Amino acid sequence: MILTRDYLARNLSEGVITADLSSWEEFSNLVTGRLLNTSNYIWRGQRSPDWLLEPTFDRMLKKFNNYDSLRHLKSFKIGTGGRGELNRENTESDDDWWAAGLHNGLVTPLLEWTISPFIAAYFAFCEGGNEQEKRSIYAFAQRVALVINKELKMKNPGVSEDDLFVKYIEPVFDDDSRLANQGGVFTKSPRGVDIERWVKENYSVVSKAKVILLKLTLPNAERTTILKALNRLNINKATLFPEVPNNVKL
Repeated sequence: MILTRDYLARNLSEGVITADLSSWEEFSNLVTGRLLNTSNYIWRGQRSPDWLLEPTFDRMLKKFNNYDSLRHLKSFKIGTGGRGELNRENTESDDDWWAAGLHNGLVTPLLEWTISPFIAAYFAFCEGGNEQEKRSIYAFAQRVALVINKELKMKNPGVSEDDLFVKYIEPVFDDDSRLANQGGVFTKSPRGVDIERWVKENYSVVSKAKVILLKLTLPNAERTTILKALNRLNINKATLFPEVPNNVKL
């Protein structure tokens, strides 16, 4: 059985643990069994297990070192004008605007997650392709990260939170059926620091026995089975993207 006490003792390293699963059944049994009562986690699916947990903005910085984020955000603010889906009274901080921008396809420093492991599985497997033998689904311990943030603030007085914390940003849209259906939440980590690196650099702030980041991999060969099973759970393109016509390819 995956994630037993013995398995954790052997495989947990710097707050991160990886478990290679062999089938959809094993994943489903894990998240509805061993992890059923762990509401602490938020989830993210990625098509490749080699990809870092980093936002589009950090990937852009690797290509263009002089990328001006503030000008980028200012252009988005001007461009939104009076668009109805934005509640501008609630969109006060730059993080709120970044969240709005991510929803509208903007390159942002935010990473999108979901509260549902099954929705994360959908995003890991929805696109075709056989470039990788496996795909990955991550679980990030939200409450533990908040404890780390608190300790980092105490130990680093005067240092900007943006340079220390992994922040959680709540969506600020008045009427966003897509985000609601996807159970979407956002994280923002220090610039140029992916989530796994942040965990490994700061895990010792809390108990070394804590699982802060869980990485599950599943074989790409399971894709058809997974999408069929998720469809039975009413997790599909139509429910996750209700504003997009069914004949539009995502």
